[in-house]
Amino acid sequence: MDIIKKALEEGRTSLSEYESKLVLAQYRIPVTKERLVNSQEEAVRAAQEIGYPVVLKGCSPDITHKTESGLLWKDIRNDEEVGQAYQDISTRMKDEKGAVLVQEMVKGERELALGLIRDPQFGPCVMFGLGGIFTEILKDVSFRLAPIEKQDALEMFKEIKAYRILEEVRGMPPVDQDRLAQMLVDLGHLGLEHEGVKEVDINPVIISGTQPLAVDALIVLEQDA
Repeated sequence: MDIIKKALEEGRTSLSEYESKLVLAQYRIPVTKERLVNSQEEAVRAAQEIGYPVVLKGCSPDITHKTESGLLWKDIRNDEEVGQAYQDISTRMKDEKGAVLVQEMVKGERELALGLIRDPQFGPCVMFGLGGIFTEILKDVSFRLAPIEKQDALEMFKEIKAYRILEEVRGMPPVDQDRLAQMLVDLGHLGLEHEGVKEVDINPVIISGTQPLAVDALIVLEQDA
């Protein structure tokens, strides 16, 4: 894959969020509608094309914690707010090599996490769990060695304590588990086909209606692969 190959040739250890999602999309993993922009005018135009409300984020391979760095603006509802957000993010990013990502605002109360970890002994392992800001604290996750089949993914769902959030709950429809399972299967294929991929972190995967959608993603690379 050109994106991964190019980044490895440049000696990089990770892809930007935008690049990571381009890779995921090539593996049929659903991602947010978004545009990478380099000016305020481009940001406004992108927001108009995507449709309000939108999110603006600082985007660079060197940025891993956008919220803590003040590089994330949510629920932006008009051109003026886009301009303010773009100027603020650009100012904070003045020492970074990067651009600004304009992204659709995805609404959903259920957040999941999908991932891939390359174990030195066993190779790529697929991860599924509860997502959002409490992922690292709760550690409600399940793992399988890649490759996996859809039945393996369905079994992984039942292994987390929060399994019932995938069902009909509090007036929300059940999650499309077949689509979610296919995302895990495809994630395993990505790890098997690219030894240079050390880790994939897709968090959150927000459930919009019944459909899972990757809202944020990071691909970490292994130079010695």
